Amino acid sequence: MKSTYKFLAASALVAGSATCAMAQASYSGYFLENYTHRYQLNPAMVDMSGRNTFVAMPGLGNLNVGMQGNLHLTEVLYNRGGKTVLFTNPQVSAAEALKHIGNKNKVGANVEMDILAAGFTAFGGKNVVTISAVADANVMVPGSLFSLVKEGVSNQTYDISDFRANATGYAKIQFNHQRDIPWVPGLKAGAAFKILLGMANMDAYLDNASLALGENEWRATTNAKVYANLGNMHYKTKYSTETGMDYVNGVEMDGVNVNGFGIGFDLGATYDWNDFQFSLAVLDLGFISWSGTQYASTDGDRTFNTDAFIFGVQGDDAKDEWNNAVKPDLYKLYQLTDYGNIGGRTRALRATLNWGVDYELPYYRRLHFGMVNSTRFNGPFTTTDFRFSANVRPVDCFSASANLSAGTYGCGFGWLANVNVKGFNFFIGMDHTFGKLAKQGIPLNSNGEFNMGMNFPF
Repeated sequence: MKSTYKFLAASALVAGSATCAMAQASYSGYFLENYTHRYQLNPAMVDMSGRNTFVAMPGLGNLNVGMQGNLHLTEVLYNRGGKTVLFTNPQVSAAEALKHIGNKNKVGANVEMDILAAGFTAFGGKNVVTISAVADANVMVPGSLFSLVKEGVSNQTYDISDFRANATGYAKIQFNHQRDIPWVPGLKAGAAFKILLGMANMDAYLDNASLALGENEWRATTNAKVYANLGNMHYKTKYSTETGMDYVNGVEMDGVNVNGFGIGFDLGATYDWNDFQFSLAVLDLGFISWSGTQYASTDGDRTFNTDAFIFGVQGDDAKDEWNNAVKPDLYKLYQLTDYGNIGGRTRALRATLNWGVDYELPYYRRLHFGMVNSTRFNGPFTTTDFRFSANVRPVDCFSASANLSAGTYGCGFGWLANVNVKGFNFFIGMDHTFGKLAKQGIPLNSNGEFNMGMNFPF
């Protein structure tokens, strides 16, 4: 937290570099035959490509990178005179800059990578052991912050309320078991047990920052708190002449280590009836207990006068504007007090509910049509996604899916191609196709998800 402003603005402008994307495996492969990692979407869907064993390529067995949100890069970057400029540039009118900015602007990202994975048949069913690394971050920025930065002192009051951010990183050791239920023909059940090693966690609740412009200065009323669990981190502070107190103005790190432990469960089932298969799963039921929580807060409402908020844009491009759009001391806005290490705290995992129905075409059994809904429960970052897909396996060694999705962040197109021959399996796809990219390789639309993997079935 070099500065509160940079933390807020970076979260918004990068549009997804902070996931809420539900990235565990590709939902484009939910109904796809021979897609090895379906068990991560429903533990009753262990599919080892018609064989009894598989081993994943270390680090590349299943790589999933996703992002989503309702704020896109095209809404904060503009082209003026052949140069890329921020929405703060004087050549971009306030009306144009703010017309696509909502009251609650959300962006998020998720990365999950299987470090090691292996599947085998034993204990009366199919099993998979997986070691993975997971990183997830979400941010919600109030539209009033964009108005404040763009309009400067043209308004007399600003109410910057309900900024939220959270981020979590952990390692996961998972054992998945799936079996047929013999006394109910067509029913399969699965469960996964997970051991979680927490590496980093942050929750920021910046509930209020009300600004009223006086003759020569702002009167600010703020209410905020931040919890951070990150190895040997501690806050840096600086003395404030406005409040007569020290406030947080940065962080210092002395290495990263495991500082959380937890457990989790996945539960799932599928049921075959005539040409239909019905499926239901609940993922990530569990918690991580964190130690060494660094806490910073305003301790309720805090009111003070300040002249820190003076605005002016200088520079010829977006980089210069980023550095000069607002005085560097805007981070004084929240005046957080460092309360040090307050001990441990426990955070629930973000549970996901998946349910779907698959229809196998009776006249061509290699073609399936499916509908799946996925809802991820995460407070203000809760999302849901409906996906309608066509799935085909024209030959034994190849299968593919094409699908349309609609949900919290709009509509999208997804696809997945899967090659499976004896001893080798490779898949690649996107749940949300990225579309056009900026010169820096950043998607102009903040909804996108990429999935690929390489495995060795035998």
